[in-house]
Amino acid sequence: MTEQERKSHMKAAKKVDMTQGSIMKRVLLFALPICVGNVLQQLYGTVDTLVIGNFCGSVSLAAVGTSSQPVEILLCVFLGLGTGVSILVSQFTGSGDTESLKEIGATAISFLFLCSIPLTIIGQFAGPAVLRFMQVPDDTWELANAYISIIFFGTLGNMGYNMNAGILRGMGDSNASLLFLIVSCAVNIVLDLVFVAGLGMDVAGAAWATTIAMYCSWLFSIVYIRKKYPEFCFTCLPHRMNKRMLASIVAIGLPLGLNSSIYSVGHILMQSLINLQGSIFIAACSVSSKVTGIANVAITSLSSAATTFSGQNLGAENYVYLKKGGIQIPLFSGLITCIAGLLVTFWCRPLLEFFTRDAEVLDIAVRYIRIVLPFTWAYAVFNGIICFVNGMGEVRFPTVVNLLMLWAVRIPCAWLITWYIDGGYVMACLPISFVFGMCCMFSYFFSKNWKKIGRLAAEQQGG
Repeated sequence: MTEQERKSHMKAAKKVDMTQGSIMKRVLLFALPICVGNVLQQLYGTVDTLVIGNFCGSVSLAAVGTSSQPVEILLCVFLGLGTGVSILVSQFTGSGDTESLKEIGATAISFLFLCSIPLTIIGQFAGPAVLRFMQVPDDTWELANAYISIIFFGTLGNMGYNMNAGILRGMGDSNASLLFLIVSCAVNIVLDLVFVAGLGMDVAGAAWATTIAMYCSWLFSIVYIRKKYPEFCFTCLPHRMNKRMLASIVAIGLPLGLNSSIYSVGHILMQSLINLQGSIFIAACSVSSKVTGIANVAITSLSSAATTFSGQNLGAENYVYLKKGGIQIPLFSGLITCIAGLLVTFWCRPLLEFFTRDAEVLDIAVRYIRIVLPFTWAYAVFNGIICFVNGMGEVRFPTVVNLLMLWAVRIPCAWLITWYIDGGYVMACLPISFVFGMCCMFSYFFSKNWKKIGRLAAEQQGG
């Protein structure tokens, strides 16, 4: 495919071609729908918290807040493999390899069913075991167990939605994720109000609302791809698997998935330390995470843009853009997150009062936000660099840094704070780990691979 044909194809498909034009303009054009989608996703989780907090109470809030880790630990390996699919799609899009796009799409569908059905069954047994390991308080146990049992029935919808959204982001279509989330969010809000507020189903109602919403979003994503990209030959059910593509997905995605899995084990240990402080503290952390998410909406969107940007430009061998974007995107993400973080920190108490009026919960939640949020900009820079490097298929170094940030810094700091200072300030381990991770990822710009990109960029400019 010639350069002119490739550009024509990208334009016809209404995708964002990040290999030409103003870098940040293209990145923002791609990131904006994802950012709006992140707001909707925050709303998605926030509605659960609002409805449960206002109609059920602090124990139910604690149950939902402590139930995400068991689900995360079992799903994260596959979601990492899904990121591998997205990275390969971005590279094939950059090089204009249509046949490879068809093959990786077919392989991804088969792989989805191969993984999701066993995980649905495993989750019913592994979820309660993880909750016991996390030392969930007795008053929270039954509700938390009911919540994760229902959520695991939504595994296929959850994985399918994330897989399809990742494929489309890799192709440069970030508007799709926004449409999928609008569908999911609307269904979730309506069902939350019906099941929890109307029928009094407590956390089980919230879990069923989330599960049904994810399936609706997944099915809508299939219809969208089939209608918008008929040349992709996308199907609902599996029909073939390309061994070469599967090997490529595993080679890139497995380290990311294992990294996420080990990271999730660390999250469980962190949650265990939080659980030791009691249900009031758990509820406060759950509520504060919703408010911090408001300030951090730019992180995921710009990080997704960084992955697609680096993948497309590597596939197109556009090293000039690759070098410039590797610096500009993470720094811009850090700046946006810093401004938003400071604003939300200042107004945090009025925001928190939307979720609960419990004075004890509010005091702890305000403390959490004031300690963590002013430093989240460091995480934005760190994550932006990691996603940029992952987009080029270089997953080993980011994996090592991620693990060091968690296991060498965050967890030891949390343990020391809990046992030797005051467990009520365990969240202070987060900003410490953010700054550490950012400093480590800056070292990538002194690596041989980055110097090679710089040399190739200089040759392109000189030529």
